[in-house]
Amino acid sequence: MSTTEQRVAVVTGAARGIGAATAVRLAAEGRAVAVIDLDEAACADTVARIAAAGGTALAVGCDVSDEAAVEAAVARIAGELGPPVVLVNNAGVLRDNLLFRMSAADWDTVMNVHLRGAFLMTRACQEHMVDAGFGRIVNLSSSSALGNRGQANYAAAKAGLQGLTKTLAKELGKFGVTANAVAPGFIATDMTAATAERVGMGFEEFKAAAATRIPVQRVGEPEDIANAIAFFTGDAAGFVSGQVLYVAGGPLD
Repeated sequence: MSTTEQRVAVVTGAARGIGAATAVRLAAEGRAVAVIDLDEAACADTVARIAAAGGTALAVGCDVSDEAAVEAAVARIAGELGPPVVLVNNAGVLRDNLLFRMSAADWDTVMNVHLRGAFLMTRACQEHMVDAGFGRIVNLSSSSALGNRGQANYAAAKAGLQGLTKTLAKELGKFGVTANAVAPGFIATDMTAATAERVGMGFEEFKAAAATRIPVQRVGEPEDIANAIAFFTGDAAGFVSGQVLYVAGGPLD
């Protein structure tokens, strides 16, 4: 693929939060972006932001844990935008609870969206990357991969994504494809707002308390993560693969 061609990027979970910020950032860098979320209509705001800035975007509704839906979505993207050679596996859900209260369904839901979803999306897109001789895969891990009370499912899934990332780097490197992971710390999103509500705190109070524990003395914004993802997806990052970058405002204990 010529570098003058507009590369196609796929961002899952891109209706809001980190996914939306990433889609907007990648579009600003000249990529055509497929904006994927469970509800296609929910992608409209992200697509509109990209279009208003002069970019190209396509809203795609897809349950990333559904094999047939993923295959159909990637085929549609390839047909309407072109072969997807940049993939950001960002789709995620929370089903937090202490282990003794956690249901098997809550465990399975988190595993299916985070891990199965990343596997299915990557498997569907890698053929296009290999054919192009260029590919960039970024998986969203989390600081919770190091262990976090009340998140046995989420922590296990996010740690699993790091193992997936390193394996993809080894398998696909010879085809010009890199795979890296970004592990956010505390980021102000709807997901962290839901966590605040779960523990009975106002979101502003919750963010302020979190900031006191972060060396840079603020919580992260979705754009902070989009910046890191943008680096990994660029041409200049071709010799960086199999890495996990914690974007958390400081070192994690």
